[in-house]
Amino acid sequence: MIYFDNAATTYPKPPSVLRAVQTAVTRYGANPGRAGHKLAVETAQQVYFARETVARFFDLPSCENVIFSKNCTEALNTVIKGLAQKGGHFVCSDLEHNAVVRPLEALRLQGLCTWTAASVGETDEETVENFKKCLRPNTTAIICTGASNVFGKRLPIRALADLAHKYGIHLAVDAAQTAGITPISMQKDGIDFLCAPGHKGLYGIMGTGVLLCNCDVLLKPLTQGGTGVLSAQLTQPETYPERLESGTVNVPGILSLTAGIQFAERKGVERIYARETAHTVRIETALREMKNIALYTDAAAQNKAYVPLLSFNVHGMHSEEVAAQLSADDIAVRAGLHCAVLAHTAYNTAEIGTVRICPSVFTTEKDVNSLLNSIFKIAKSA
Repeated sequence: MIYFDNAATTYPKPPSVLRAVQTAVTRYGANPGRAGHKLAVETAQQVYFARETVARFFDLPSCENVIFSKNCTEALNTVIKGLAQKGGHFVCSDLEHNAVVRPLEALRLQGLCTWTAASVGETDEETVENFKKCLRPNTTAIICTGASNVFGKRLPIRALADLAHKYGIHLAVDAAQTAGITPISMQKDGIDFLCAPGHKGLYGIMGTGVLLCNCDVLLKPLTQGGTGVLSAQLTQPETYPERLESGTVNVPGILSLTAGIQFAERKGVERIYARETAHTVRIETALREMKNIALYTDAAAQNKAYVPLLSFNVHGMHSEEVAAQLSADDIAVRAGLHCAVLAHTAYNTAEIGTVRICPSVFTTEKDVNSLLNSIFKIAKSA
């Protein structure tokens, strides 16, 4: 199958990631931090090395502030619910994934807080001004995506961090579409909390995610339980990472994440971005020349404002129908609302969704040619 659904999960995985999973199962099979025997200690060392790898990759000073989760959604829930306070207020963007919107809405329905969606403008300056207008005296934090998972539009994270800190609030970033694709520095970008999946641009396996904490706030944990330390006390440990990690961590997933990040480092994040963007621009340029095609962004002209993914539709067809026909040609894309109804509402595509294309570092020119040939046939017959 020709795979263009990398915004959901990257596929295939690098061989080093597959070897890391096998090694985790065959060599590091004990619970890390749960015993003093050799195998448990060696496994714990591998998990600690993974924390160091993640911290280095994202320029986080303390690897103890790297928290492993089962996915980006769990990490976002930990931040949002961990920061929530009675009578508080959050600001997000109008391009957010449900991983941000649903926790916020759940808190609102419980009467614990309110939230406002700021419009992402044509320019970064307009976007920042729109966020500023949404701030209130009781605003706790800005929670926003690094880039739209539907349209690829990037948000001005550093400028939003400056805005948040100017008003004494925190910035949390959903890096689902930017981690491993664009350079991220917790220090330089001023990010207080970063949430990222392990299975997308970091090339780890499913069931892995990270939360990075870059401020003095101790988040309230979502769960409590065994941590392998301070077992005599009945309350959860106060310090990271144990404060937010209860139960046995996903060692195979964590080791796959180490290998995936090392793969991205060897390739170079900027080179990965350039390669994937070149594919995306070529696809978009070709689609603009086809009849019956609707495009929603101009990444070809403004690629630095976008991550390498795009959405389109064929006039007269539902996005799911187009995706089904591409699947019949053995081409994998994503169609529908992409768990981001706010973004589709902002772009007036909520009724039929969009067809999303996202290459990876493994995408070839032959893959692109096959995709374009199939879309041309579908559009021609529409």
